[in-house]
Amino acid sequence: MRIAVDAMGGDHAPKSTVLGALAAIKENPAITVVLVGDEQAIRNHLPQDIPANIEIVPAAEVILPDDEPVRAVRRKKNSSLVVAVEMAREKKVDAMISAGNTGALMTAGLLYAGRMDGIERPALCAYIPNTKGRVTLTLDVGANMDAKPHQLVQYAVMGSLYAEKVLGFERPTVGLLNVGTEEGKGNELTKAVFPLLQEADLNFIGNVEARDVMQGACDVLVCDGFVGNVLLKAVEGAASTIFSQLKQEFMSSLINKLGAAILKPGLVRFKKKMDYAEYGGAPLLGLKSPVIKAHGSSNERAMKNAIVSATRFIQQDVNEIIQQSLQKNTLGESE
Repeated sequence: MRIAVDAMGGDHAPKSTVLGALAAIKENPAITVVLVGDEQAIRNHLPQDIPANIEIVPAAEVILPDDEPVRAVRRKKNSSLVVAVEMAREKKVDAMISAGNTGALMTAGLLYAGRMDGIERPALCAYIPNTKGRVTLTLDVGANMDAKPHQLVQYAVMGSLYAEKVLGFERPTVGLLNVGTEEGKGNELTKAVFPLLQEADLNFIGNVEARDVMQGACDVLVCDGFVGNVLLKAVEGAASTIFSQLKQEFMSSLINKLGAAILKPGLVRFKKKMDYAEYGGAPLLGLKSPVIKAHGSSNERAMKNAIVSATRFIQQDVNEIIQQSLQKNTLGESE
């Protein structure tokens, strides 16, 4: 397997991307990681004797976090992100990963990789940790601000197959994010999509409220990109605030410091469950070529785990399975 990594994408690039790649090939020597970007900057973080399964593809430009996505992709055709996506489209690699500009990655994916047959809008996934020791695969979390009912059904089918084949969930449960659990709740979109999800070949359990997501109410959570992005950022903000306040309290007195020392093993386990780095990257589902989005703040461990996620995606041939399922269920047709 060959996986291209946008070496210049992310807050800690290229160090995090290069070290993550080295960790990934150490764990799985059968893969080759192609680092795309500023060759000298990449080499600065590689050993003198570069491993045989690390390759460098030069790219002179970088798409910055605050660049306007469409303009950046069109004008910076020699950027590390665009070059990596093109390599995936041309089958020079089996998948590509970037921790860079999300909008630019989505735009490049649409312009260069293209949509699957029957998919109107690809969806960006995210992993939300839950109390069951697993994650809730949530989509869409920002690729499309608006969606039609049949598009949410497409998200549900793609998410369910990804959860089964890559995350290893047996017959994953699918929930619809809503303001109440009763059928008939919500806005026009959720009311319209509810019966469609019931009719689809899915393990649909009904509506799920936001407060129950981290309790593991479902394995796959479906929503439009606006609502999903708000949910994801609210969860990230709450987690960050909780950890910050806990640290402040534990350091506020000698007794609290002693208590923190006793609780440290449990706190470390809790933090690990909540750490995005443990889950690596999440896919843009619905594109013809596997495109994985890593968190913008990804460190070495997160990038390594993103590469691991990409290998599972490739091994399970998720795109082909999604395509076959869509054809079988004719879910690509507009209602």
